[in-house]
Amino acid sequence: MVLGIPKKTLMLVAILAGIVVLYVMGSDRQASEAESGSGPAGCRVAVTADVLNVRAAPGMDAEIVGKYKQDAETDADAVVRNGFRRLAENRWAADEFLKPVGGSTREC
Repeated sequence: MVLGIPKKTLMLVAILAGIVVLYVMGSDRQASEAESGSGPAGCRVAVTADVLNVRAAPGMDAEIVGKYKQDAETDADAVVRNGFRRLAENRWAADEFLKPVGGSTREC
């Protein structure tokens, strides 16, 4: 017992407090990304190439970390560098082979 409170109760309270802190921090981050346009919310694209390589960075020499087949759809970001559109953290694809899907809630 610590201060007259069982250790199990203290541990449970500490875990719950940690979960609340993580939840609040995550909510703030999601809201700021949506406001600044830096997240993928609402931007959806379709692949026009037969097979599209997804790379770890915006460049032809970057490591291939995935592939999409023609007509596949994915969330995307408005950020384009060196002709590559950011799909997610460390996931980039050649923008020339991506087209916005109708119904996207913001400009891609």
